[in-house]
Amino acid sequence: MINGNDKITEWKKEGRKVLGYYCCYMPVEILTAAGVIPYRIIGNSKEQITEADAVLERVMCPWVRNTFDQALKGNYAFLDGVVIPHVCDAVQRMYALWRHYSGISYHYQFDIPHILSDSSFRFFAKELDLFKESLEKFLGKKITDEALQDAIQLHNENRRLVRELYSLRKSSPPLISGTEVLRLLKEGLTGTPVSEFNRMLKEKIAECRKRTPQESEALPRLMISGCVIDMTDNCALIEDCNAHVVMDDLAIGTRSFWFEVESGHDPMTDLSRAYLANIRCPRTITGKKTIEYKEEFKYRWGYLKDYAEEYGVQGIILNLLRFCDAHEYDFIDLKNYLQGIGLPTLVLDDDYTLGSIPRIKTRIEAFVEMLQMKNPV
Repeated sequence: MINGNDKITEWKKEGRKVLGYYCCYMPVEILTAAGVIPYRIIGNSKEQITEADAVLERVMCPWVRNTFDQALKGNYAFLDGVVIPHVCDAVQRMYALWRHYSGISYHYQFDIPHILSDSSFRFFAKELDLFKESLEKFLGKKITDEALQDAIQLHNENRRLVRELYSLRKSSPPLISGTEVLRLLKEGLTGTPVSEFNRMLKEKIAECRKRTPQESEALPRLMISGCVIDMTDNCALIEDCNAHVVMDDLAIGTRSFWFEVESGHDPMTDLSRAYLANIRCPRTITGKKTIEYKEEFKYRWGYLKDYAEEYGVQGIILNLLRFCDAHEYDFIDLKNYLQGIGLPTLVLDDDYTLGSIPRIKTRIEAFVEMLQMKNPV
């Protein structure tokens, strides 16, 4: 069970079901309200793709191919079901393939609007209603509004705790490394009930606050943005190059935790508005045709400037997974925007294998050296 953790076996012995899901656009509150343990599907860059190439062409997202390869090898056999939101074409294809090849009994797919509007929020709320009904049929029990409201509060607390953990990276040097943060988030998102995840976060925050900074010289402070990064090796590589990763703009990172669900309507309406309006991803656009393009850039990416100012970021690494069209189209304008506001930017082309690390390391070292020359101690 490469992608599982030891606790999953214990949860399942208690009769708990575990459902896998792709992407941060999945409202995990619904799974928690149903008594299901959410499991964020991740890849394994240390393992070469061997099974998926018989089914999938190689000119598609290597991360998606890797996750499906793990499924074909039985590394996700502990899942009771899988939920696949239509967030991009590569992930959308997984629905039919998991259903045909995985041997898992429950599969569900729902659509997510690409343009923000009132009709989009209504559409997505209805999609979530249909998903809830399907889940109720699969589990044989009702998911009440009260259970949904309780789950919303639990996950809101989870997001607040993650943001508190991130705040420990504002100091110089940071009290916790980017690698530690990513490792903890992965553990919390892959088969850990949210109440247990919250306990883990509280313990880590308390432990970090007792730490004494050891660094004798200031190192460049970096932010990572871009495609899926669930590899602690990549983050550790950056920090091994004499830099601190103090902030991110990633799916397993701020995109999942930098908002809360506000109660005020029915739960599905609240979830729809919170997830669509607050998750920052190139697959979703505002739909405001009257905005001049430079204003559009400010609207779409101004939050990165805010992150940089709040966390003292001195440079940004844009991580581009090969064949990710959404990010690839965005990165040209995004890089120009970031450099235009005075943030040095490095674009890394990654194929989600460890084989790319030597090439990436050389470029990171050069980037860090340039930042050190630009910002001498």
